[in-house]
Amino acid sequence: SAAAPEPVAPPLAPAGGLAAERFPKPGRPVAGIVSDQWASEDSRERAGEAARVMDLLGMRPGMAVADIGAGAGYYVGRLSRRVGPTGQVIAQDVERRYLDRLRQRVLRERLGNVALVLGEPHDPRLPPRSVDLALLVHMYHEIAQPFGLLHNLVPAMRPGGRVAILDVDGPIQNHGTPRALLLCELAAVGYRQTAWHWIEGRSVYLAVFEPPAEPPEPDRIVPCR
Repeated sequence: SAAAPEPVAPPLAPAGGLAAERFPKPGRPVAGIVSDQWASEDSRERAGEAARVMDLLGMRPGMAVADIGAGAGYYVGRLSRRVGPTGQVIAQDVERRYLDRLRQRVLRERLGNVALVLGEPHDPRLPPRSVDLALLVHMYHEIAQPFGLLHNLVPAMRPGGRVAILDVDGPIQNHGTPRALLLCELAAVGYRQTAWHWIEGRSVYLAVFEPPAEPPEPDRIVPCR
């Protein structure tokens, strides 16, 4: 049988993405990137994490989904199969070495609807109007420039698009993002919360947001404390 096509990254977003230095720094610590996966895939699969998240988000064939901070790709293959050949998955990360490993996985699993994109901490570098859903799993606390990333993500969203964040309701230093802090930072860039789901007890959440039609100018963004 024919080999799966080599995944090709969409063109980087035009240089219209605003520069990192234009945004205020977050008023809280940033967790270091220590691994390309949150927990073992076996344990996550036993818990049914990806299936539950995809069901809650109503993912269906034909959707275009960006996995921001894709890491080792736990979600990539599962998203690929869920959106099917008429959909697309953009696997994005800021670590080139993670993407290099992920490219081998994409080829091995013959995921022909997956593209890889190297982003930056302040800019996901996604093509304009390219995604129906942006998914950030267990990595929001590692974003060095959250206001820039959220601002530069807006042009990549299609009409009716959503941003979903899965994280632990706990301290940044323990690789979590407290609920109040998350809601404050998203609101600071004009995002509106549309859903909140508890995934594991009351510790892991899935928060869903609607992006603003026009995000505020960077100098009007007030960091959360």
